[in-house]
Amino acid sequence: MKTLTLQGSPFATGQQLGQFGYTAWHRFVVNTPLWRSVTSPVHAPVLAQLQAAVYEQFPAIWQELEGLAAGLDAPFGSVFAWNCRGDLVPSTSDGCTTVAGFTAQGEQVIAHNEDGYPQLFNDCALVTIQPDDGVAFTSFAYPGSICGHTFSVNAHGIVNTVNNIRAQHRPPGLPRQVLARAALNASTLDEAVAVLTQIARAGAFHHTLSRAGENQILSVEATGRGCSVREITQVAGHANHLVHPALANIEQVVTGSSASRQQRLEQWRSGLPEKALSPDEALAILSDTQSEPLPVYRQDPQDPDDENTLATAVFTLQRGKVGWQVYRGNRNNPENQGVVLVPE
Repeated sequence: MKTLTLQGSPFATGQQLGQFGYTAWHRFVVNTPLWRSVTSPVHAPVLAQLQAAVYEQFPAIWQELEGLAAGLDAPFGSVFAWNCRGDLVPSTSDGCTTVAGFTAQGEQVIAHNEDGYPQLFNDCALVTIQPDDGVAFTSFAYPGSICGHTFSVNAHGIVNTVNNIRAQHRPPGLPRQVLARAALNASTLDEAVAVLTQIARAGAFHHTLSRAGENQILSVEATGRGCSVREITQVAGHANHLVHPALANIEQVVTGSSASRQQRLEQWRSGLPEKALSPDEALAILSDTQSEPLPVYRQDPQDPDDENTLATAVFTLQRGKVGWQVYRGNRNNPENQGVVLVPE
């Protein structure tokens, strides 16, 4: 994949991110039905509330969004609306599947399929941001979007993978992508969870979180009408709908693909010979096509959700470091890999 390293102020890093996404934004994003939907004047009152909340509570991310719009050479209002797409409409073309567990040696494994518009396969990047003030991180990035709502690892060894949740009701609050970006500044799991589960949020996400050396993996379902945090102690998998019993009453859209992938994950999990999860096993299930025509590994250009697997990330966390690999078409060899060393 393309790799970028961005440095500077929030505005400067946002502007560089916008410059990276400029071509795909003007060629594809602004021509999608989803873009036309979220920029419709009907959403103006909700967007005004969302803007006021971000401006007041996350001024640095507001500046990052301003820089993003400048780099895209696009109106700020449209760019802000695009970054609130999951807060404005019940269903977006953002998919994803995550699996997590512990190796036989006790290392944490989190692996994630990032599913999105197949037309953007060559237009995404792995972005490392080294801000003047804040926490450095590496994240998968879509053109026209701030980082944090895909898969990422920060300098404190926190891994965060994110799955789209299509909640029917999205009350006034903070945009889900802004909260996901804010969580990248956390230094502990408790800090990240506190950001993601605050009451005043609009759209919904599922997060799988862990930190090098903490020997803990968390599954967080966060919605505007309630949140659930569960510790993962055995192998677990999550697609694009709420599955925690505590949130069973939250109304949501469950697509055929999401239901099929979740069912396949449960079949796979129950068939594991041990209760441990190796990085290779995680990659294997995220490469699985058994449940055709709605498989875990999505490559059909006619996918009913208009989503394909754009990248697969495998994180292995242990004391003092996080190793990561990113796979694309070649499922045997990573296109990108690295190690984040975490001071103890």
